[in-house]
Amino acid sequence: MTVGPQPLPLLTQMPPQESMSCCGTEESYGDPLTQPFVLGAVDTPAGPVPRVGGELSQADNRGTLRVRLGFGRHDYKVVPGLYALNRPTPDSPVLVSANYKLSFDHLRREARELDAWLLVLDTKGVNVWCAAGKGTMGTAELAGRVRASGLERVVSHRKLILPQLAAPGVAAHLVKKHCGFGVSYGPVLARDLPAFLAAGMKAEPAMRRVSFPLKARTVLVPVELTQVLQIYLWLLPVLLVLAGLGGLVSGAGFWSALTGAGLRAVGAMLLAALAGAVASPILLPWLPGRAFSLKGLWPGLAGAALLWALWPAPAGAELWAWCLAVPALSSFLAMNFTGASTYTSLSGVKKEMRRAVPLQIAATALGLGLWVYALVAA
Repeated sequence: MTVGPQPLPLLTQMPPQESMSCCGTEESYGDPLTQPFVLGAVDTPAGPVPRVGGELSQADNRGTLRVRLGFGRHDYKVVPGLYALNRPTPDSPVLVSANYKLSFDHLRREARELDAWLLVLDTKGVNVWCAAGKGTMGTAELAGRVRASGLERVVSHRKLILPQLAAPGVAAHLVKKHCGFGVSYGPVLARDLPAFLAAGMKAEPAMRRVSFPLKARTVLVPVELTQVLQIYLWLLPVLLVLAGLGGLVSGAGFWSALTGAGLRAVGAMLLAALAGAVASPILLPWLPGRAFSLKGLWPGLAGAALLWALWPAPAGAELWAWCLAVPALSSFLAMNFTGASTYTSLSGVKKEMRRAVPLQIAATALGLGLWVYALVAA
């Protein structure tokens, strides 16, 4: 004889849309049961709940790769509402997440051995940490989503487990007041959830620490580099054409200048991108200074030194132009990582930008001005 609560029955067929009283069909999102990662539905006292598993499909992995490269990030969403992970019972824990699909997929993959309910909030497709800061993963949305899902009829307890990084946006006492559910904050990393639950929802000190290790920094590089290269798709051809036109003015010839100064400009710009969007985040802990603009300056200066070493003689205004522009651009690009780091604050970022951006603009403008001068004076 099996002792304890039994899993709620799985529906063998998808229910009609009008019967979805639990999660509700979000008009702006569509029917949650038609999402490709949904495996079926679980019948509950509040109505059918979409069921998902912890194994990601090839389509899920392709979506993750696409978003990591910076494509379709703002539209990578799941329908908000209640989901069943594996075969949960009324006693199973309720894990709260954002409706950014990357966050949702990460949670279900790390919790794949658990039977749990996943309450997905409408964060407008923004991840947990950023949504908490923006207010979309907040008290009102959480309490409203609990009521809309009929969660009190699905589970026998009144406990919600939120990611620790959601804490800035949620007032736990108000959630309790408005929907009757208490809030507990889980570990920083979803992979620690099984151990956290096994310990009676007690987190070890290491589970509370937020870090920014090499792997976390490196995984951000493709999206930042892709964004830079999207700008370069039109900027680099402009530089090539300007170099050619400068050659016409100076008498050096269009194609001669394009394949000379133009290609050198392209190389310098690519070097700035590698310094600011690749080397800076990877080397972040070891770069001198606290400000990201200063940290990004050092790889840029290394790039300028490389240009100086490789530049064809004689060195003149053109070389000095890129020795100014490359460090400035690298410094600016490194500042994009302030939103991902655990080291910064909003007020600190604003203060840094007020100081750094005018200097970066001035150095880049001066460098481009010298470059144009070098073209026409050649």
